[in-house]
Amino acid sequence: MTSTKSAIVTGSSRGIGAAIAKRLATDGFAIVVNYAGRAADADEVVKEITDAGGTAIAVQADVSSPDDVATLFTKAEEAFGGVDVVVNNAGVIQPGLVPVIATDDTLFDRMLAINLKGTFNVLRTAGTKLRDGGRIVNFSTSVVGLTLPGYATYAATKAAVETMTTIFAKELRGRHITVNAVAPGPTATDLFFTGKTEEQIAHLAKMPPLERLGKPEDIAGVVSFLCGPDGGWVNGQTIRSNGGIV
Repeated sequence: MTSTKSAIVTGSSRGIGAAIAKRLATDGFAIVVNYAGRAADADEVVKEITDAGGTAIAVQADVSSPDDVATLFTKAEEAFGGVDVVVNNAGVIQPGLVPVIATDDTLFDRMLAINLKGTFNVLRTAGTKLRDGGRIVNFSTSVVGLTLPGYATYAATKAAVETMTTIFAKELRGRHITVNAVAPGPTATDLFFTGKTEEQIAHLAKMPPLERLGKPEDIAGVVSFLCGPDGGWVNGQTIRSNGGIV
């Protein structure tokens, strides 16, 4: 078993997660590309990283399952000797605008299971598995600040993540581990485009003063900073990476 600087990126088979995995690989981390069901996409991310000279493996795990999360960390330790960075990126969003009165139990339970319980499962395990001096980056959303109608349940799960981030940073006192969250604005991914009309997409793209959608690479750059040497004094914070939308 080798020991090298490693990072687990949950939900990294596509979109923002894939961009983060590839960016951290260029920063010198061996990457665990986590996926729930898109094995082919995860394998492609691994191939891109290894073709570029990096190191990566793909590991299937549903973050809403504590047993799956335990297995995820075990496989990372077996491959790389330990874990130094955890990026809690896995998440789901509502299929378009869904008011509270139109939110059924299935949708509500799914968002809580993945966005909130999934983050909790990973944090709880990372708290015992992460090497001292490590970094944890959770994922929120700028919808928490925008309070857009139709996103109440989604925003509620992410507001809880922000609170958990700040508290967990304090609970890890003495281990030199930072815990922060990134809150993207509208970002051009398949997850964002699904369920939206062209008019809705155009409206959201014009809302930031910079008048465009974010790119996955924009978000990956912020995560890279938080996981790198220059981000070591940022702790317990939520950083809104959204072009000034809120």
